[in-house]
Amino acid sequence: MRRLAAFAPAGIGNFAAGFDVLGAAVAPEDGSLWGDQVEIREAAEPGLTCTGPFAHRLPADPADNLVLRTRDLFAAAVGETLPPLAFTLTKGLPVCSGLGSSAASVAATARALNAWCGDPLSPAGLLAVAGRAESLASGAEHLDNVAPSLLGGLLLIAPQGRPCALPFPTGVRIVVASPALELATREARRVLPRDVPLGLAVEHAQNLAAFVAALYTNDRALLTATLRDLVAEPWRSSLVPGFRAAQRGALDAGALGASLSGAGPAVFAVAERRDAAAVAAALEAGFQSEGIASTVRLCRLDTRGARLVDREESADAEGEP
Repeated sequence: MRRLAAFAPAGIGNFAAGFDVLGAAVAPEDGSLWGDQVEIREAAEPGLTCTGPFAHRLPADPADNLVLRTRDLFAAAVGETLPPLAFTLTKGLPVCSGLGSSAASVAATARALNAWCGDPLSPAGLLAVAGRAESLASGAEHLDNVAPSLLGGLLLIAPQGRPCALPFPTGVRIVVASPALELATREARRVLPRDVPLGLAVEHAQNLAAFVAALYTNDRALLTATLRDLVAEPWRSSLVPGFRAAQRGALDAGALGASLSGAGPAVFAVAERRDAAAVAAALEAGFQSEGIASTVRLCRLDTRGARLVDREESADAEGEP
């Protein structure tokens, strides 16, 4: 029986400065895997099994699961009928968490399927499939979550959906706090205004451009000044109890910046390594001040993205290769 598995990491959409166009894949500093895993194996009957700590929050009907919907979009993209395949999704990310949960499921599935079929799709082709699949959950096709989960790193999404890798300063950590809350991306998008005033549009463009410049010049002062969300955070902050307290605490503890991770409710902060532990404690304390428990992780940038984690081929019962 042939079997193959792929893993895709957690992610931070928007990354404060770049609403819908900037995102990062992250990994715990201790080297553990934090994300979703999808296994494919040959089977007489196709199907999907969901396991892991957050499997109970997935759709009851497997046909509604993003794993099978990604399968169908992948098959359409390659123009082939796939053989009967059984999928197992190990759901390691909470849903509606702001951690790229749907993107990780999609990215792991797309990576596994492409490897299973001999890599018929280029990275650009695979990203196109993943973007369409992830939009089924988010309600709009924006690649700032699924592109980093699939490709790794800190990515700026250029026109025509082209991902551009950005440098990230050494000695800096990404601290992620995941509160015991849920906030659907669709709901978080509904509170955003349809129109952005001209002055805010100009300020946002200045801020994003300066943020990219800060990364390339390793300018910590400019990074600190631009690691902020001018577009979405003012509208979404009230949807996440404890966010402002966590943000203030992180900044007081020395964080270079702190904002919502994606649509929230997760919060991330960027901090020098020496300040990371204090920033982590401050994020946790901020949510605790509102009676909300949270899990905090010290992370680094995950530069690998979705990758194979297990590949196995063995003879079948009749001894055939």
